[in-house]
Amino acid sequence: MEAHQVLTKIKLLNPEYPNKATGVINGKCSGILNWNDIAYPQMYQMYQTLLANFWKAQEINMQDDIKQWDDLNSTEKDVFLRINTSLASLDSLQTPTMSQVMDYITDSSFKAIFAVISQQEAVHNESYSYIFSSLIPTDEQKARFEEVKKDPILLKRNGVILGAYEKFRNEPTPQHLFELAIHSINLEGIYFYAGFAFFYHLARQQKMLKTSTMISYIQRDEMQHAYFMTQFIRILLTENKRIHTEDNIQFIYQSIDEAVKLEKEWANHILKDIQGIDLGEFEQYVEYLANKRVRQLGLSNIYPERENPMPWIRVFSDEMMNDTKTDFFEQKPRNYTKVSKSNGFDEL
Repeated sequence: MEAHQVLTKIKLLNPEYPNKATGVINGKCSGILNWNDIAYPQMYQMYQTLLANFWKAQEINMQDDIKQWDDLNSTEKDVFLRINTSLASLDSLQTPTMSQVMDYITDSSFKAIFAVISQQEAVHNESYSYIFSSLIPTDEQKARFEEVKKDPILLKRNGVILGAYEKFRNEPTPQHLFELAIHSINLEGIYFYAGFAFFYHLARQQKMLKTSTMISYIQRDEMQHAYFMTQFIRILLTENKRIHTEDNIQFIYQSIDEAVKLEKEWANHILKDIQGIDLGEFEQYVEYLANKRVRQLGLSNIYPERENPMPWIRVFSDEMMNDTKTDFFEQKPRNYTKVSKSNGFDEL
């Protein structure tokens, strides 16, 4: 299979093929999903973990935050609203993109996971609108969502992600799918965290706690989405040797390094006037996250090894959300007697 061969959309049903897929792309699969007969049984645990996270924005009563909103100073209010729309703009890309990827995935279990991710991103997007509707009038909400389309630093940062997504949309090749997946990790595993840090900074001052609760739910989902994508990439490269190249390994390092630089630029722009956030610490925090992502991909750290340099954010960290750290993906999978048997998570 050539790396630049255009993938074809998968037929809904291929009765002549086995139910257990022979590959995540360009394989054979009937299209019928039997979770007890899948190529990568650990994907059932991934699916169950995602389902266990299910939540709705309306479950969170915003009354306390409504009362506190006017206690924020003008800078905090402005940054709060700008970060909210910046996160919404990124999540808006994820729902249609994950849905499109499904069309080219052979393995039905992976299709199911992409479907759940797509749905959860729609919930995230709604949650940002729900926060807005609780705090500011409709006209101001609309103005803020217009403003986000014109911010030059955001356009620069988001443009890298959008470019990779459009490339796959226009020419769905294995190489472009690989690149899309790497940029999805950058979006979900790095880009969101400057925004999250601001809301957690407010929370440690006992401000806007309901918003920070919702953000922690979003982070829990995004952590799992980014983690799934790292495992998807490892499987994709293992199955497709033509894209398992040194050039693509370097692409991973270069893309993640670029995402780190862009996240630092955005953080220094959006958080510069927020008292109590040390931007030097934050830059190290972003590098710490990037190291985690490359390790999840089975690669070596891209930056010097360090612990989380922002102690106050640890209560909201990925580690606190999932403290199980055993190996999830192995090129030679363990033998599973039941699909419900968990083999855990590493580097979450």
